[in-house]
Amino acid sequence: MKKVAIIGVGHTKFGRLQDKGLMDLLSDASLKAIEDSNTSDKDFDSVYVGAMSPAAFNNISGIASALVDRISLLPAAADHIKNGPASGGSAIKAGFQAIASGMSDLVLVVGGEKMTHITTPGFVTSNVATLTHPEAEKKHGVSLPAFAGLLTRTYLEKYNAKLEWISDIAIKNHKNGALNPNAHFQRTLEDFMRSASEKGKGNWDNIHEFLRDDDRNPIIADPLRLFHVCPISDGAAALVLCNAEKAKQYSDTPILISGVGQATETHIVFEREDLTTLKALKIASNKAYKMAKKTPEDIDVAELHDAFEILEAVQSEDIGFFAKGEGAKAAHEGLTEIGGKIPINPSGGLKARGHPLGATGVAQVVELVWQLRGEAGKRQVNGAKTGITCNFGGFGNNIISILVEKM
Repeated sequence: MKKVAIIGVGHTKFGRLQDKGLMDLLSDASLKAIEDSNTSDKDFDSVYVGAMSPAAFNNISGIASALVDRISLLPAAADHIKNGPASGGSAIKAGFQAIASGMSDLVLVVGGEKMTHITTPGFVTSNVATLTHPEAEKKHGVSLPAFAGLLTRTYLEKYNAKLEWISDIAIKNHKNGALNPNAHFQRTLEDFMRSASEKGKGNWDNIHEFLRDDDRNPIIADPLRLFHVCPISDGAAALVLCNAEKAKQYSDTPILISGVGQATETHIVFEREDLTTLKALKIASNKAYKMAKKTPEDIDVAELHDAFEILEAVQSEDIGFFAKGEGAKAAHEGLTEIGGKIPINPSGGLKARGHPLGATGVAQVVELVWQLRGEAGKRQVNGAKTGITCNFGGFGNNIISILVEKM
């Protein structure tokens, strides 16, 4: 198996991008990655586009074919990869396999989604809920926020944790997002609290008091409130991959994809042995660690899939950083801060960077590339040499983990 390197990355701004369509975003991210990789005059063998629902959200189904034509990569092979919110991670896996097998020498991977233009109330949530089991779950009105509320309540009671510890994850990620020029939200939660106070909409002594206010932070799925949940976002992110033996021809700072793992869990959530354990993540991350010949102790920085802040806590345990039931407490104690024991989501995570569904898995790896290159600016994790991701599909029933390291 050939080794696979990342030689270029691209990332659009995430947020409410009303002047950009889906194809604009995919093109922008792709061209940035190609420019970054110094391959603008080269022929690409394959293009993999990760997007969950371009037909439903944008009335476009042939996005991979459209993209290679639009950015002049013809006659490169082009595939649209779909795996729910893990579409980006699956697209990276496909690109990795293409290079590792020897079928391709130069590959573009891009993920993106355009959602904020949708005005129909609940349409995005309803569309994402199609990931749930159609008979046992969806027809009864179950949504992913409902599952996240259930997981949060179960976790708090099982491990005697506090909701304020989950809030501390949101506080941390908004603080990191404020340092990320590409983030959907670039204000800290203290900024939100201060702004509300200045407008005469409350007078709080501390951030946790503000986060308990029903008007400023309403309940979404008890006990989760608005600031525990990621936003609906637009955006795209891209990678250029090549055979690692040729990487130095293009880049002085190539990054190796040294481990890839994917696993599934029961589709029906109530059939799982333990709701608070993401079995698919444990298996997927162990596959990535084994391929890379690494352990959790070797990881310097992580990008985890915090669509709901409880997920960062649980994922930090099942990816091997903390003992079961200790993830939320670890965040509360500052162990996951940029200067902590294991920095998690220096990008701001899905909570603050944003969550354009198909873009997320790719954006996670883009952030790790910047961290390992030492190009993350004010959110830089000092001395970072290895990083890992969790890209969360469905409600934890199809998870991908990507491990990267400096060459």
